[in-house]
Amino acid sequence: MAHLETFIGALVVAYLVPGPDLVLVLETASVRGRAQGLATAAGLAVARGAHVVMAAAGLAALLKTSPWVFELVRWIGVLYLVWLGVRIGRSSSWSLEDSAVALGSPPRAYRSAAWRGLLTNFTNPKSLLFCSVLLPQFIDIGNGSVASQFLLLGTILVGLGVLFDLLYIVGGRALGLWMQHRPWAQRLQRSLFATLLIGFALRLAMSRPF
Repeated sequence: MAHLETFIGALVVAYLVPGPDLVLVLETASVRGRAQGLATAAGLAVARGAHVVMAAAGLAALLKTSPWVFELVRWIGVLYLVWLGVRIGRSSSWSLEDSAVALGSPPRAYRSAAWRGLLTNFTNPKSLLFCSVLLPQFIDIGNGSVASQFLLLGTILVGLGVLFDLLYIVGGRALGLWMQHRPWAQRLQRSLFATLLIGFALRLAMSRPF
């Protein structure tokens, strides 16, 4: 496999660049606690894995040959990010308990957190295009099965994403503990994260596939 270290370096840069995934994980971990942050990270991992599979199957080409598909997915993503940003901005809940029993929270809370992660990434067509552009550059056709190489690269992509999400959960948890008794900081955090998500929605709305 060609230049695996370059592939990993490109992923590190991508995961360090602020985006809706990063903001969502930080917000969830800081406001709702570590457990729901982990659920959100699980949803993101599933979405990234799905994008890898779709890229390997050539489904990203559908976005090139059928621009309306890109537009449909893009606007679903835009509306979802706006809705999520507005919901965060208007939220007044603040709980850092990590136990569902202690919280009295039903498993629905964790399913909801996982779905937020999945939808935030999956409804962003740029994520699929990123996989479809990046992965083939590191496939060596003359060096074994293409499918096995896609599997390895996809596993690295998803695994590294989980690692960064775990780091962001730790950071979000620490931020949440600091803000727990500072209402002004909680209001500032909600406003900042809501503004960022709506800003990402506007950027996605103005984006073009190629």
